[in-house]
Amino acid sequence: MITDAAFYALTVPAVLLTGISKGGLSGLGALAVPMMALVMPPGEAAGLMLPILCLMDLFGLWAYRHSWSRAQMAVLLPGALLGIGLGVLAFGHLDDDAVRVIIGAISILFSINQWLRPLLQRKLAEAPPPSQAKGFFWSGMSGFTSFLAHAGGPPIMVYLLPLRMEKMLLAGTTVVFFGVVNYVKLVPYFWLGQINMANFSTALVLSPLAPLGIWLGVWLTKRVPEALFYRASYILLFAAGAKLLYDGLKGMGLL
Repeated sequence: MITDAAFYALTVPAVLLTGISKGGLSGLGALAVPMMALVMPPGEAAGLMLPILCLMDLFGLWAYRHSWSRAQMAVLLPGALLGIGLGVLAFGHLDDDAVRVIIGAISILFSINQWLRPLLQRKLAEAPPPSQAKGFFWSGMSGFTSFLAHAGGPPIMVYLLPLRMEKMLLAGTTVVFFGVVNYVKLVPYFWLGQINMANFSTALVLSPLAPLGIWLGVWLTKRVPEALFYRASYILLFAAGAKLLYDGLKGMGLL
């Protein structure tokens, strides 16, 4: 078990932010592994977070058990499973920093595009028709990046946010989606040795933070007005993307 003070100074807020994200304010969760990677290798950070994420999923699935889109889940899960499979194949071969750059760039460009749409006189109020092809692609990206760094939030939000779903339905759909994704990831994580007794024991110490973070996320999601909810979601998406892009470029020696 890790006992370093600096580790817990970064890990405790990272776990709470992840819980808030799981509770409905998607976007914050992408910051957890980058924060923890400041004090431990990214692969170990991902392995440590997965048992905590799975515990959080139990609370999140209960909280949103009546508020999720079954139609969207039928579109998203096949792509996610394929993405996880590709992540398993790429494990050890794809540089973590390259993944951070890709996710960060997508998140930033998408957020900027949404903010510029009113200036380009586009019809933001009209949701685009659901596209199975787009859903399959972005859920595949989400499964892939979630497997590598628990950073599947930005890709899936690229698909879901423009649909302009009711806020609780959007929150519940993302909670159920990542609940399935995370429990599927447990098998290859154990197989590849990313979860071991050392990081599992540390995860147990941090586990009491899981329900607190979920409760905060659900509380905030229910009380934040829908327009503000979407504005905050885009801001969080941009912030997560900027953090990932910076870390990736810095790790590649380009900054």
